[in-house]
Amino acid sequence: MKSIVILISGRGSNMEAIVRARIPGARIAAVISNRPAAGGLAFAQAHGIATAVVDHTAHAERTDFDAALAACIDTHAPDLVVLAGFMRLLTPAFVQHYEGRLFNIHPSLLPAFPGLHTHRQAIETGVRVHGATVHFVTAALDCGPIVIQAAVPVLPDDDEATLAARVLAQEHRIYPQAVRWFIDGRLAIDDRGRVRVRGVRLDEAGCTVPPLEAGEAD
Repeated sequence: MKSIVILISGRGSNMEAIVRARIPGARIAAVISNRPAAGGLAFAQAHGIATAVVDHTAHAERTDFDAALAACIDTHAPDLVVLAGFMRLLTPAFVQHYEGRLFNIHPSLLPAFPGLHTHRQAIETGVRVHGATVHFVTAALDCGPIVIQAAVPVLPDDDEATLAARVLAQEHRIYPQAVRWFIDGRLAIDDRGRVRVRGVRLDEAGCTVPPLEAGEAD
């Protein structure tokens, strides 16, 4: 049985998706938040999961907060630490401490639109396809090796809220899958920093958004 610690800052809908997935061989050891009022804490408690708060406002320096957070995490001896809407930038020392066992999910098809306001950027840029990415965390923001991505169309009448909702539905599908692959020992990072998933065969067929019309595929 492998141990997972999930970090949240708010309602934790991706945390909920992972908990509800009941991944074989995995135990959610704790849910930790940097905000005492995070809504996801109540969900975790209702499901018998240990919770803790490491309040970032109680620490003047990021390094002090990260040290306190790591100390709390490490009491649970996690095999995997999952960032699920955890809205804090982490120091390189923290990331290095959990190298190879720290996941994040980002609401864009990385490397497109790193950082904040991804849905706004997608709409303003006029891309036809947007999505979400699960990746290993490295010291460079939103640049770690990619585990899995999901794409959604950007519709002509989308605003940030409607596009975000469409992407979030996909996040809830791919994050438990990425965690399952990790728990099953099926992920490997090659010498070029790319993630390989053992036992997964990729379909070579592509797709277009909007779709091609009849006679245009030849």
